[in-house]
Amino acid sequence: MPLEEFRSLLDRHARPDWTTAIDGVLISKIDRPDPPGPSMSGTVLAVIAQGAKRLALGDRVYEYGAGQYLVASVDLPVTGQFLQIGPEQPALGFGLTLEPSAVAELLLQAGPGDLPRAGGGVPSGIAVSDAPAALLDAVVRLLRLLDESRDRAVLAPLVKREILWRLITGEQGATVRELGLADSGLSHVSRAVRWIREHYAQSFRVEDVARMSGMSVSAFYRNFQAVTAMSPIQFQKQIRLQEARLLLATHPGDVTGVGQRVGYDNASQFSREYRRQFGAPPSRDAARLRGTTRAPVSILP
Repeated sequence: MPLEEFRSLLDRHARPDWTTAIDGVLISKIDRPDPPGPSMSGTVLAVIAQGAKRLALGDRVYEYGAGQYLVASVDLPVTGQFLQIGPEQPALGFGLTLEPSAVAELLLQAGPGDLPRAGGGVPSGIAVSDAPAALLDAVVRLLRLLDESRDRAVLAPLVKREILWRLITGEQGATVRELGLADSGLSHVSRAVRWIREHYAQSFRVEDVARMSGMSVSAFYRNFQAVTAMSPIQFQKQIRLQEARLLLATHPGDVTGVGQRVGYDNASQFSREYRRQFGAPPSRDAARLRGTTRAPVSILP
């Protein structure tokens, strides 16, 4: 399916805060390249109409461009950078928040044999594929409803369900289906991810988090690495450093205090790991952040 209408709809309805009149639908428009920046992925479908994005998750790197989509089934710390963009050709992207309850409802309604056979192991929390014509068609029809206020409330939920069904039965369906299964390996890892995010400043024993997640220690390590491309301790460090960067944007003169708030007892270790992650010491990076206005970074563009 041609991308022209897709690009036109995104360009016309893009807002600075990325929101739209349809709940859960996001539109991004980025017209300047920035250095790689950290963010949390969210649980989302992202489809690109123009431009490209490079995304790093642990030691994995994903690149996706026009006519491709990315799904994230776990809220993960990622580092992203826009590619192939400029004032005359901004990156344009569509996003749809993925709700576990909506996935579960469709799985329950599916008939015998309607779903592809599940593969072995826990899929990665992020996956990229070419967008099939049926998926792009449904996305465009959903965006058209931004111009049709009378029909939006009734038809938008139906088209969103169609998009979700296309994902569930598509090439990356295994990643999306896990989101709706209450006892899947992904759901156990998601429980651990939420706990670590909520308690990132405190030390923990991996054995305790594995037990809380309902897995043996060996299964927990294996599944956590498969989904996040990181060990639990590496994941915690990523969250700590991202939170520290947010705090330093408003407290640039309190590097030691910020380090302690996010769980670092050793100031030199905090500075060393911060510099390795963001390319500059905390104080210098904080000054740079206060002097610039960065576009939001996410798995969209």
